[in-house]
Amino acid sequence: MGNTMVYKTVRILLFVLLTALFSGGAFAQASKVVLLNVDGTIGPAVSDYLDRGISDAAKEHAEVVIIRMDTPGGLDLSMHQIVKSILSSSVPVIVYVAPSGARAASAGTFLLYASHVAAMAPGTHLGAASPVNLSSEVRETNDSKIKLSKELSPNQATMMRKVTNDAVAFIRSLAQLRNRNADWGEKAVRQAATLTEVEAKQQHVIEIIAKDPKDLLTQLNGRKISLPGQERFLKTLNLPITVVEPDWRTKFLSIITDPSVAYILLLMGIYGLFFEFSNPGFVLPGVSGAISLILALYAFQLLPISFAGLGLIVLGIFFMLVEAYMPSFGALGIGGIVSFVVGSVLLMDTHLVAYQVAKPVIFSMAIVTIGFFVFIIGMALKARRRHVVSGREQLLGIVGEVIFDCYGQGQARILGEIWQIKATMPLKKGDKIKVVATRGLLLTVVPLKKEEL
Repeated sequence: MGNTMVYKTVRILLFVLLTALFSGGAFAQASKVVLLNVDGTIGPAVSDYLDRGISDAAKEHAEVVIIRMDTPGGLDLSMHQIVKSILSSSVPVIVYVAPSGARAASAGTFLLYASHVAAMAPGTHLGAASPVNLSSEVRETNDSKIKLSKELSPNQATMMRKVTNDAVAFIRSLAQLRNRNADWGEKAVRQAATLTEVEAKQQHVIEIIAKDPKDLLTQLNGRKISLPGQERFLKTLNLPITVVEPDWRTKFLSIITDPSVAYILLLMGIYGLFFEFSNPGFVLPGVSGAISLILALYAFQLLPISFAGLGLIVLGIFFMLVEAYMPSFGALGIGGIVSFVVGSVLLMDTHLVAYQVAKPVIFSMAIVTIGFFVFIIGMALKARRRHVVSGREQLLGIVGEVIFDCYGQGQARILGEIWQIKATMPLKKGDKIKVVATRGLLLTVVPLKKEEL
């Protein structure tokens, strides 16, 4: 009897163990809700923050991820990266436009359409998802075709159609995936249309209006969600909410991916390396310059930069450097300044004001750069006018004293050393002479006049 009980107990334990192993952690209970906050422009730092937040929530078996959002929009590349993270997530992602007064404009509208459940707080709105600022350039006609104004060139018109049609196709695909209003999504892109939270729910753009996260979890409970390869009924009642704030990495990325900061880092890197190469051995300018340049290049690969603008900046600095060492009566210097300023203005290839290099920063750095190279040119000119203090050339004009009577060639003490001298007239011991030419180790001298003594 005892052996039978032991045998049955072992069988039950083995069954539970094997089931747990082959179910891949199916017994791990979701015990929390992860809340991520997006407040401001969507850029590389926000994209990295949300991607890691969604990934970590999946590893911790969170029931849902809530992205509480208030954004005016952001970069197209960053928005696409976040959408990919949401679509591939094994945890339901809820985009919640909150608190009251918040908005999900431009890129935020795409994220709302991509979410498994779209929710808004009272007093919020969404829309205005046009990919570029079309207000002064295009208008929507009744036949849903974009009519271009006279100011646009054929190439600009074609590019605008491509960008707009691509955005329309993207938002319609998201709408069809989540069973939302695709026609209004297209209207938001083409006409920059907007909706309040009540209108959005009536037009099937969102599913829930919730006054706070707890109310949102109450309304989410029991809702059926389609995930990659599976479907799930949410159990969100009374689950604790874990707020994941941006960490040091996100804060660091948000700093260096600020266009003005990246721009300053680029110039610091160039100047630092220039100082190090001009004065080898200082070390600090070279180290700080290399670090700044690497950080700037890393930031630029995350930002929508214009390589033409970057090339003009580098070309402008190169011209000013050449002017410092090979004066061209200002031609290279002026050309370098113009190239530098124009390149700085064209550096960021986006219409978003938040991702443009601030104009005061551009003009301040232009003034600093001009002052720096004027200083370098001044030092170079001063060095040219200065008397030579080394080599044979330093002997020209130097006064010496004849050691022995001589005619033709003899010896003289010059700068404490004895030199072979050549003169065209007789010289006596003690006569003062001046060097007028050098040829090898032979110095040509003339006697000093009385007024020069």
